[in-house]
Amino acid sequence: MTTPVPARVYRVRAAVGIVRLALQQIENELNHDVTGPELAGVLRELHREDEPHDGVLGALAQLLTTAAHRAEHLDTESDGEASCPLHEAADHLRDSTGQHIHHATRALHPDGEYDAAYLPGR
Repeated sequence: MTTPVPARVYRVRAAVGIVRLALQQIENELNHDVTGPELAGVLRELHREDEPHDGVLGALAQLLTTAAHRAEHLDTESDGEASCPLHEAADHLRDSTGQHIHHATRALHPDGEYDAAYLPGR
C-alpha cells in the first residue's frame, strides 16, 4: 500500500513545473546568438550582486533557509542533522555560486552593470 501524496506536495510539484518551464525559456534564449553583455545581463538576473535576494539564486537560497528553519522545528532531537545541510546549501548558493557567477559576468562585461537598454521596464 502506498502513502497518499499530500495536497501540499502536489502544489509544490506544480510550482516546480512552472519554475522549470521558466528556466527552460532562459536556456532557450542562451541557445541563440547572444553577446557578452547580454549573457552577463542574463547571468546577473540569476545572481544580483547588488541585491543578492533579488536573483534566482537568492530566491532559491531563501527557500532552502525557510526549509532549514522548518526542519529545526520538526527535528529537535537530531542536533541539526536535517537543518544544517540545508543552511549550508543556502549559504553555498549565496556565497560560492554567486561569486562564480559574478566573476563570469565581470569577464563577459568588464564595464560593470549592463546598460538600461538591456532592461526594458526597469
